[in-house]
Amino acid sequence: MIRVALVDDQQLIRAGFRMVVDSQEDMTVVAEAGDGADAIATLIALEPPADVALIDVRMPGTDGIAACGVITASSPTKVIVLTTFDLDEYVVAAIKAGASGFLLKDAPPEDLLAAVRTVHAGDAVIAPSSTRRLLARVAAMPDPVDDARLAGLTDREREVLLLMARGLSNQEICAELHLAEPTVKTHVGRVLAKLGARDRVQAVVMAHEAGLVRPLG
Repeated sequence: MIRVALVDDQQLIRAGFRMVVDSQEDMTVVAEAGDGADAIATLIALEPPADVALIDVRMPGTDGIAACGVITASSPTKVIVLTTFDLDEYVVAAIKAGASGFLLKDAPPEDLLAAVRTVHAGDAVIAPSSTRRLLARVAAMPDPVDDARLAGLTDREREVLLLMARGLSNQEICAELHLAEPTVKTHVGRVLAKLGARDRVQAVVMAHEAGLVRPLG
């Protein structure tokens, strides 16, 4: 059973999310909060902890991004940031704060549920409308630079990271490198472990910041 927490300053929004989540046989809502400060206090003290927290960005007092940073640093709870506004700044801030997902509130219920399951399984989710723009807007240096986080990667692992950074799925990386899917999964896992990354999205951001990846477009 996936334990889900809901954080939004609008009670009707929380009620709607609760109805969607509790309709699933493999999910249950275990906590709610109406602002960031309440979310921090509630989720850090919750035992056993929530597996996934859905957190709104814009809330009075402590906002969702700030709450996300404290929660992910202090508990095993993974965070999906939800917002009405498809702004690149929110996506980047959410990822840097430790979020494993970023979705718009108008996403279909099935997409929200799929995101919860994906994040719970250890991967990351970004709203499709934001993904390519996120990668395109990161200003990479013209040539790769030495970075301690990337130094331990083998040539093959670096190649896999580059393909991840271009938005390729595991299946697409298989086709590109002519490798079996279990082999690609192993390489992806090793890349994440060596970089100390929570998920592939954080690994991609690290690759951009290190200048390993050229900007798109």
